[in-house]
Amino acid sequence: MKSNSQVNARTRRKVKRGYEKLAYGSIEDAVKLLFTEEPDLELLGKMDLFNIAEIKKPKGGGMEIKFFDRIKALQCLEELSGDSGDSM
Repeated sequence: MKSNSQVNARTRRKVKRGYEKLAYGSIEDAVKLLFTEEPDLELLGKMDLFNIAEIKKPKGGGMEIKFFDRIKALQCLEELSGDSGDSM
């Protein structure tokens, strides 16, 4: 059985990877989605949309995409690095 410290360390690594993906991840697929008239489910399933916080399709047409805040993700990464001595 794993100790609490092992579980906590693994969880912290997952959290750090998530923040890294938000801070440094590509928005290429989101831009492709923005310019796709009618994306099919297969195409959507292959896209990396991790950085998207919200998608809206207004009644007048078009699409609005809101991204997670990269600066906040970087700040969270800095806090995590400060807490652990950057050992992750």
